[in-house]
Amino acid sequence: MQEKKFGLIGRTLKHSYSKIIHNHLGDYPYDLYEMESDALESFVKGKSVSGYNVTIPYKTEIIPYLDKVEGVAEEIGAINTVVNKDGKLIGYNTDFDGMAFMLKKGGISLKDKTVLVLGSGGTSKTANVVCRHLGAKEVFTVSRTGKVNYQNCYDINAEVIINTTPVGMFPNNYEKPIDLKRFSRLEGVADVVYNPSLTALTNEAKELGIKHVNGLYMLVAQAKFAAEKFLDKKIDDSVIDDIFNKLVAGKQNIVLIGMPGSGKSTVGKIIAERLGLEFIDTDYEIVKREGRDIPTIFKDDGEEYFRKVEAEVLKDVGKLTGKVIATGGGIVKNIANRYPLRSNGKIFYLKRSVEKLVTDGRPLSKDLETVKKLYAERKEMYEAFADQTVDNDGEIEKTIKGVLENL
Repeated sequence: MQEKKFGLIGRTLKHSYSKIIHNHLGDYPYDLYEMESDALESFVKGKSVSGYNVTIPYKTEIIPYLDKVEGVAEEIGAINTVVNKDGKLIGYNTDFDGMAFMLKKGGISLKDKTVLVLGSGGTSKTANVVCRHLGAKEVFTVSRTGKVNYQNCYDINAEVIINTTPVGMFPNNYEKPIDLKRFSRLEGVADVVYNPSLTALTNEAKELGIKHVNGLYMLVAQAKFAAEKFLDKKIDDSVIDDIFNKLVAGKQNIVLIGMPGSGKSTVGKIIAERLGLEFIDTDYEIVKREGRDIPTIFKDDGEEYFRKVEAEVLKDVGKLTGKVIATGGGIVKNIANRYPLRSNGKIFYLKRSVEKLVTDGRPLSKDLETVKKLYAERKEMYEAFADQTVDNDGEIEKTIKGVLENL
């Protein structure tokens, strides 16, 4: 019997996580099939693949080539999973199940809620059907030129917002489709974008204390439900959390902040070596970009110019994944620096007593009295900026353990 094989079809798949996820889901071959529209029909009719997922832009375009569309896929008008059953091609929509799972994981209820769905593409159709099935009171689709658009949507007292647009997706990490602060009754925000791990939209929700969830849970969940179709067997939902955690662990940056001389570079280099990750020092990146050392930058152009360059470097570094990042002591002076570092990472404040801080070669830490003044100014900034505080007054092994145990 010929071995069954599975995969994903779409136009651009170089950033897809699907192969990684399906490799965790089961012991079956899963490949990526990039193709242009003119190749879609021959691929589908060739029936050389036992089952496959479908992504942009073929979720609707593929339907005429299928023998049957089942379940909510017919109601949605888009499919993301195809299975060859005895020569018949059956289309399903497991995005529906994935989105419902994502909302549940985020603790976001749609029952009797007013919902804004951002975007009008295939995933928007899925979101609308999910809203109906989960009992939403009212659902409004927001598009650039529709009756409800990005100018007048603020007139709607939305309680839940679901973003189905690609706004905020890598490499445009710092964009967001709307301003959440303008919605006074907002209770929950779900974003189907999964790269970066925390989008600008859900970061704003986090800052406002609003329930939020990103698209990685949806991506993993829909893959699990698709695998059940491929293999014709039930897979326990617990695998979703397992795979989600593995993906986060593999992609998450470890970001170290703290006073100048608090040991960020020393601790960061050791952690990077132990985990087999790349170490990045943002001060060094600034020096490379400017072609001169930091004291010279301060002397020639002043602190304001330095902070501007620093912010640009942090935005570039924040788009990376799976790195250990040591930062300059003054990044906390600009709260806007927090999101780039948080988007793909967890931020650790290395707290060290003033008397133990190293001051050599640091333009703003010339002597102990200056350091004490800086520490008094920044202490609360560091604590507010960080996700976790780790004491770095004792043995370095204890500090490293404090970071690694809290990832």
